[in-house]
Amino acid sequence: MSGKPLSGLLVVALEQAVAAPLCTLRLADAGARVIKIERAGGETARHYDAAVLGTSAYFAWLNRGKESAVLDLKAEADLALLRAVLARADVLVQNLVPGALARMGLSPEVIARDYPRLIAVSINGYGQDTPYAAMRAYDMLVQAESGICAVTGTPETPSKIGVSAADIATGMNAHAAILEALIARGQTGRGTQIEIAMFDGMAEWMSVPLLHRTYGGHDTGRHGLSHASIYPYRPFACADGSLIVATQTNAEWARLCEGVLGRPDLAEAPAYATNALRVENRARLDAEVEPGFAALTTAEAIARLDAAGIAWSRYSTLADLEVHPALRLMPVTLADGREVSMPRPAGRGADFASGPVPALGQATEALRQEFAGG
Repeated sequence: MSGKPLSGLLVVALEQAVAAPLCTLRLADAGARVIKIERAGGETARHYDAAVLGTSAYFAWLNRGKESAVLDLKAEADLALLRAVLARADVLVQNLVPGALARMGLSPEVIARDYPRLIAVSINGYGQDTPYAAMRAYDMLVQAESGICAVTGTPETPSKIGVSAADIATGMNAHAAILEALIARGQTGRGTQIEIAMFDGMAEWMSVPLLHRTYGGHDTGRHGLSHASIYPYRPFACADGSLIVATQTNAEWARLCEGVLGRPDLAEAPAYATNALRVENRARLDAEVEPGFAALTTAEAIARLDAAGIAWSRYSTLADLEVHPALRLMPVTLADGREVSMPRPAGRGADFASGPVPALGQATEALRQEFAGG
């Protein structure tokens, strides 16, 4: 027993790519035993790249602390082994193509009958009760389909978010749903079956732009690094660089005008009295505010912003992030025994220990011996 909160929990992962592996990674981090079932040759993310000393960056990030077993689920013996593992498992997470599990004889009805304590999570692109149920779904496709790209980028160029946002959101939604289901099972003794759709997660993220359109009658535009509905919340060029400045209240706006720009008249102007008015008049305000920052060095601007209690940040490149003073790293052991560093998950302390990245099929024979005969 590791003393972690999910120690003793057995998770079966029929997973690939990002969404499901992120979910089960979080379970493994909390002490769950995660058995990752892979096909011969390994799952998709093993082959995206070889950036981490020969290991895919995606795979190294998302699969540490798991056991890898290679099974041919079209073969009766291996399917029987999977069933034997499920009979003892607490959680099943799968993001196979819709219907794949049912074709193995593991339909929702069979799971409910044969594994009544199992929490079975199916990750799909779209809700299975919608006309998009059978649509293939990858991260960028779901970002585009859900409207994320319509509010991301510059006025001229729609863009995707630069990381796998749809996959990451889906994995975290699945993780939260599993924790809720475990609590419910502790009360009722019964498992449940849960569908997590990638599109649902992105559609929820789009709530504010959608509400603005549905009830406010206007579309949210694309503003690059500027906030679409708060002003000023954007980059400003200083004499020797640039800073991103954020004000969210009228009081902060007043302090910015007086303490940073030396323009108390802007705070007093009726045309800029509320955030909604500042957003409406952002082009006029840009012409008023930009010269104030242009006259300052970044060091001078930072000193004034700090004194006025105004939030700011620099624009970090990947090179900047690599050496960022706030970046907290942890060691991770690759399958070949070499050690690399990667960002420590949020909420984990300095003593958090990550499991190693598994070699393909390293647990297959042990799994057969442990679960032989069900």
